Amino acid sequence: MTDTHDPKGLIREAYRIDGIGAPECRSIFLDWALGAPDDANAAITALLDAYGPENPDHPMTQVLRAALDAAPTPRRRGGRRGRSA
Repeated sequence: MTDTHDPKGLIREAYRIDGIGAPECRSIFLDWALGAPDDANAAITALLDAYGPENPDHPMTQVLRAALDAAPTPRRRGGRRGRSA
């Protein structure tokens, strides 16, 4: 399950590192995000479901939650303009 959401295993490994802090987790998350699946919000939710319950106070859990909270709602920019001839 998490392999499709974390193909490089970056998030999984972050949870395994003893003493990892928030700055390191943010850096790992950024690396993950650069290769994230098309629906990153769904992937983050799946990763939180997989790792969060057993690691509620882990810095990576906090980073993943913050990523969901900060994700902007997509909206259309620009628009169709009529051209005058």
